[in-house]
Amino acid sequence: MKLLADMGVSQTVVKSLREMGYDAKHLREEGLQCLPDPLIIEKAKIEGRVILTFDLDFGDLMAASQDDLPSVIIFRLKNTSPLFVLSRLQGVLESCSEELKVGALAIVSDERYRLRRLPI
Repeated sequence: MKLLADMGVSQTVVKSLREMGYDAKHLREEGLQCLPDPLIIEKAKIEGRVILTFDLDFGDLMAASQDDLPSVIIFRLKNTSPLFVLSRLQGVLESCSEELKVGALAIVSDERYRLRRLPI
């Protein structure tokens, strides 16, 4: 699975994802830390990547677009340490990989996650 991390996601998480075998990129690595959200969505769509973000606006943008891709994983965590983010993300990626391939929005909290198929 190919992943694109937004600025709120630690680069440590991206490094760990790569070590686990994922094709993961961080916007900062490409000098795109100021890229507007709609262009992040377009980049992820073109590259076939799932967006990882703490930014709730991505849910609204995907709902307004009526697109089925890219998939977005939004973190709503009290504990934002890279280790905790990674542990929560691993569970979602393992449980929902098929849904994320065809278009889904996942909201990840400390205890659970919610998954909705796109378009919303």
